[in-house]
Amino acid sequence: MSALSVRQVRFRFLLLHGLRWLPSGLTIPVMILLMQERGLSLSQIGLVSVAQGVVVLALELPTGGLADVLGRRPVLVTAWLLGLISLLVFAVADSFALFFLVWALQGVFRALDSGPLESWYVDATLAADPEAAYEPGLGYAGTVVGVAISAGALLSGGLIALGPIGPVSALTVPVLVAAALQVVAIGALLMLLREVRPARGGGALRASIVEAPRMIVQAVGLLRRSRVLLALVAVELFWGFGMVTFESLLPVRLSEVVGDADRAAALLGPASSAAWLASAAGAALTPLLMRWPGAAPGAALLRIAQGVTVVGMGFLAGPVGVLVAYLACYTVHGASNPLHVGLLHRQVDGPYRTSVISLNSLMGQPGFALGAVLLTALADFSSVGTAMLVGAVVLAVAAPLYLPAWLAGRRTAAEAGAAATAGPTPAAPDPTAQLPGSPADVRSSAGDGAPVAGSAG
Repeated sequence: MSALSVRQVRFRFLLLHGLRWLPSGLTIPVMILLMQERGLSLSQIGLVSVAQGVVVLALELPTGGLADVLGRRPVLVTAWLLGLISLLVFAVADSFALFFLVWALQGVFRALDSGPLESWYVDATLAADPEAAYEPGLGYAGTVVGVAISAGALLSGGLIALGPIGPVSALTVPVLVAAALQVVAIGALLMLLREVRPARGGGALRASIVEAPRMIVQAVGLLRRSRVLLALVAVELFWGFGMVTFESLLPVRLSEVVGDADRAAALLGPASSAAWLASAAGAALTPLLMRWPGAAPGAALLRIAQGVTVVGMGFLAGPVGVLVAYLACYTVHGASNPLHVGLLHRQVDGPYRTSVISLNSLMGQPGFALGAVLLTALADFSSVGTAMLVGAVVLAVAAPLYLPAWLAGRRTAAEAGAAATAGPTPAAPDPTAQLPGSPADVRSSAGDGAPVAGSAG
């Protein structure tokens, strides 16, 4: 079987990326409102949400190391199966304990799912062409995610508008449809994503589990050696906290403004669809933002802009004002994520790529868990608007953490200009160059586990 081209790698990556997020599009508009419908208060919803953060905190690094050692495909298959189980439990959950289980399963799913597909894409692209630029593909992935979630949200709103189906409530129907689409996504993953891994024999799983901690230690070591990487990973802590505002509080805010939960859910379906299309449009700006103002300053400015949009969601009057701010928030969200991820990938080499992506995601989980507890409690005891204001401030204060990456880029550009003026000279160290996982490591080849023949993603 011949190796895939860069174009083929990108196509499979984007297709699987879209299938992965389509079920999420159906559940995002209804998740919080469905838990409220079944008797949970906002504070209880915040507490059950913590289950996901705690589980991801415990498993993010081990699963990232496992994906780097055992292979991206088996880890992704396991993750997507657990995602299916969590949707089925969510469809019937009617108590705090069952919703806690749903979020715990979602935590395992997200820990396993965090990074392998993206890492496969980067490594497979470089295996096809070591000089290929993978940032545009990451930007296109953001666009695909936006379109997929938009389509799912639009379908969700339509299903809710049709009303209940027999004993199944209107808010439950999108969850069942999401479960069916998850089955389709798993089938596509099994057919499309293939990777060539070194033969490891019958003890592959046991050997991989033993080797994973070493991969984790090496990945954490990158943070000690790179101030740029450390600052980029720290951004995720603030980002995770602030995301509670537009992932969890916005449906409550809209319900508050409209005055009816079912009407708000029906309205949130098309609104979420439009928001994710706005996110897709924001992600499509990645090449332009890379040219001006540049990845690091652009990401910093977008963090501040997103905080401003969250303030708008919390304080603008009427559903139109809230939804306009919501659309602006997701446009910024879509534009900022590819810039952040691209900066992150430039700091790490292939063998530890998933582990470092897991480190980045890991920082977001305690941030989200803390935000889920504090902001929902604040919303209960004060107001949703006040909680959104606090989340907006936390989002904006992450902007200075992009400063090390910006300064490193300016330093590299200055050194390159000086070298060009002076003529051939010994190359100075590049502070933004990809850091090897250990002093002897170099970029992985196909034999290091970069998928080649028949690979997909």
